Amino acid sequence: MDFTKVLSQELGWPLQGTVQAVQLLEEGNTIPFIARYRKEATGEMDEVTLRRLAERLEYLQNLAKRKEEVLRLIGEQEKLTPELAQSINAAVTMQQVEDLYRPFRPKRRTRASIAREKGLEPLAQLLQDQSLVKGDLLSYASQYVNPELEVNSAEEALAGARDILAEEVADDPFLREIARKFFYEKGLLVTTKAKTKAKAVGKTAVEKTAAGKTEVTESTPYEMYYEYEELVRKIPPHRILAINRGEKEEVLQAKIVVPEEEIVTKLGQRVLTNPASLGAAQLKEAVADGACRLLFPSLEREIRRELSEKGEKQAIVVFSQNLRNLLLQPPVRGQMVLGIDPGFRTGCKLAVIDDTGKLLEIGVIFPHPPQGQKREAGTKLKEMIKKWQVTAITIGNGTASRETEALVADLIREENLAVSYTIVSEAGASVYSASPLAREEFPTLDLSYRSGVSIARRIQDPLAELVKIDPKSIGVGQYQHDVNTKELNQALQGVVESCVNTVGVELNTASPSLLQYVAGLSPGVAKAVVERRESKGRYRVRKELLDIPRLGERTFQQCSGFLRIAEGDNPLENTPVHPESYELAEQILSLAGYRVQDLSVQEREIRAALEKLDLAETAQRLEAGLPTVRDISEALKRPGRDPREDLPPVLFRQDVLSLEDLREGMVLMGTVRNVVDFGAFVDIGVKQDGLVHISQLSNKYIKHPLEVVSVGDVVKVKVLQVDQERGRISLTMKVEE
Repeated sequence: MDFTKVLSQELGWPLQGTVQAVQLLEEGNTIPFIARYRKEATGEMDEVTLRRLAERLEYLQNLAKRKEEVLRLIGEQEKLTPELAQSINAAVTMQQVEDLYRPFRPKRRTRASIAREKGLEPLAQLLQDQSLVKGDLLSYASQYVNPELEVNSAEEALAGARDILAEEVADDPFLREIARKFFYEKGLLVTTKAKTKAKAVGKTAVEKTAAGKTEVTESTPYEMYYEYEELVRKIPPHRILAINRGEKEEVLQAKIVVPEEEIVTKLGQRVLTNPASLGAAQLKEAVADGACRLLFPSLEREIRRELSEKGEKQAIVVFSQNLRNLLLQPPVRGQMVLGIDPGFRTGCKLAVIDDTGKLLEIGVIFPHPPQGQKREAGTKLKEMIKKWQVTAITIGNGTASRETEALVADLIREENLAVSYTIVSEAGASVYSASPLAREEFPTLDLSYRSGVSIARRIQDPLAELVKIDPKSIGVGQYQHDVNTKELNQALQGVVESCVNTVGVELNTASPSLLQYVAGLSPGVAKAVVERRESKGRYRVRKELLDIPRLGERTFQQCSGFLRIAEGDNPLENTPVHPESYELAEQILSLAGYRVQDLSVQEREIRAALEKLDLAETAQRLEAGLPTVRDISEALKRPGRDPREDLPPVLFRQDVLSLEDLREGMVLMGTVRNVVDFGAFVDIGVKQDGLVHISQLSNKYIKHPLEVVSVGDVVKVKVLQVDQERGRISLTMKVEE
């Protein structure tokens, strides 16, 4: 089935470009490859749109399969009418298909199925037809009395018929849609404090009641939801997930409250077409029963599920964007780095690495309780800093982080050391330390020291280091542990793949864990690429990859443009120019008056010459696509360029603040550690990250914090409020210049 017209309309993309994009995807091309090297075919469809297209295409294909299956299942029951088949084929969502199939879906034994077993379906049909206007209803119903089938009276027969009608009301797709609209338009999600809790999730607090008595209560993150209500159609995603977690931890109870009488009346008006019929009262009672007993609970479950999916989808979007910004943080080059994985009882693990990431020395100090060897720790740190001429120190942000920061800041000041430090997220460091990858990289190193190496490397090349860690373990999201694991994994893998291919990978230094995210390369082939490098030496040209078993022409086409060779035989090997376009790149250079060999020695002159070229005219003259000519021209202007170099640098410090040092009105520089729906958390150099609420991010209205800030941004903030008791800091970015 051809979905391209639907996709073109939904994406707002020209039909021809949509057709080509779908064809390229179905041929097995990767999204990074299509976005970068097939722009003429798709009309320059970017990676984000391509991923939306791929996701939507999969949904439409699954929808078509489900329609076929439903048509078959109803047909096997010999209940498929032309009208029903037309409705199923016309359905545009999975929910519509399931609503139409609902009356025919096999059910467990219900009150309605029991009534049918007792032969009461004809009586139910008689009531539903509303054609009886004369006579006595009980007389008609008495015809269905059958003690052998446990129908002992006309009243019991009518009760059974009502059960059948009630189920039909609840299953009717049109009535469900009417009720569903009420749930969405007028439904309130109401939460209250649960009467009992399975486990403690908060802090104990002592409060005085109005009568002056002292009462011990428990403070939890869910206090605002103890008596809370919000319209279903307005509740934001992060509150949905917060309420879900509160329910899971048995701190909250939640339900959707709707105007039941109003809905029942509306449904009754739809069902009751002849108020003068003998069975009108029975039918009205059946509608109320079906709605309240069956339909409303079913819709509440459905809508709670849809709300959860909405919350999860937004959480995945936020986590994905935060992860992307974290992975694309600029590398800190040319530094000798000392990484510190802080701790109390087990000490602070130390690791010194050189400017290539090679491990030089490990150590451990015990400056904090219970050992309290602060002087010895300072001496050890000073020795390592001077021995290896360390210029940067990275401190993990976990347990004992701020105590270790104070130690380092004091040492820098007292010894007048030419070194600065920064706090880095240590999320996932312990996961990496215990991984097979870490064991392979450092087979003789105790796992407790491996985390120090990871923390040190996180500023040298965040992307290369963080790809070694399961993306879920990198804590830059909101409620990421509460979302659909499969969908989260797919989204995060896509983000990592996108980041790796955006930056490009140096073929002669990349690890298998980094190479496996290059478009077209599987983990096995990535490992083979490294093994070939280790056995035969450095790669000189990309085409040498074709010597590797299982890396054929197709794989080479997908991956080669994203690989770099810094000192290769051809300067084009260190650019994003695809090997299939080398000849075109040479022609463009020739028009500018240069040769490929000039790239490495006359970069500035070549850039100036390329700036003067009319790209549209060049594309026409060379019979090439304008997007490709434009991309090649940009690549030739800055060979070997790392796109991350244009981003703000890491914020280094030499002093330290405590929570007690903070005062309202203080203006500080900080690093954005996490962005969520309601604001951004900023590290300003104290133990607790401060929150910039969404209302304090900008003077103009914004829909989401990601419009203003990203993980890793260095921002200027002002202290609004400090709550030392709860360890909370309120900040604003509305700072006067």
